[in-house]
Amino acid sequence: MKLQLEYFFAALRFLTRLPVPAWVGHSSEQLNHAARYFTLVGIVVGLVGGGVTWLAAQVLPASIAVLLGMAATLLATGAFHEDGLSDSVDGFGGGWEKLRILEIMKDSRVGSFGAIAIAMALLTKFAALHELTRQAQLSVTVAALVAGHAISRLASTSLLCLLDYVREDELAKSKPLARKLSVGEWLCAAFFGLAPLAALLWLGVDYRKVLVALALAVAVTLGAKRYLERHLGGYTGDCLGATQQIAELGVYIGLLCRFS
Repeated sequence: MKLQLEYFFAALRFLTRLPVPAWVGHSSEQLNHAARYFTLVGIVVGLVGGGVTWLAAQVLPASIAVLLGMAATLLATGAFHEDGLSDSVDGFGGGWEKLRILEIMKDSRVGSFGAIAIAMALLTKFAALHELTRQAQLSVTVAALVAGHAISRLASTSLLCLLDYVREDELAKSKPLARKLSVGEWLCAAFFGLAPLAALLWLGVDYRKVLVALALAVAVTLGAKRYLERHLGGYTGDCLGATQQIAELGVYIGLLCRFS
């Protein structure tokens, strides 16, 4: 049990700025097994954002509450995945071959493509969450936040199983967290990634909307796999962050689908 806690806290430390116990050490083996808990960290981040949204909504308009909840998740993660989205869009938008794409991704400066991508992602996220709050109970928005953060991290974590890491040591920002996931580790990630869907169903969300949300996340995963294979021959950390962001948006948009 202590070993599993170390893996979880290693994942929490890697993906967020939330504090972890002092007894949690550092080792490459620990980091290599932490990816199984990326989706559980997603649940934690979603609860942070959902909790702030719910509390703020008690005294403030829903639009401000949603913005504060989004800000809470950004503070909790240090905009880790948003940075990956920005770097990836800059790289693929400005580069035409593998080495140039990786070189642009490495650049810490935000280009016009990256700035536009972050702006559009945040605006879309706000619009979707605000619309969810307007259409349903606040509890549904909270559950959607948890589900969105968990499922989207399952999408990015799945790429660890489907692709190889792009080994360009002179261009890489850091070593990857995990080279590959075993079947058992992926099943652990899938359990935590899909578990929040039960809360949406329990709250009365149309099962068809839940299925569309899940289908969009799967589509983002498979689309990212194909695109990255074609242009890079594998994944980078930035690409995982971009996949998470797009999949999260897909979950929220899917939950807003209308059925006659």
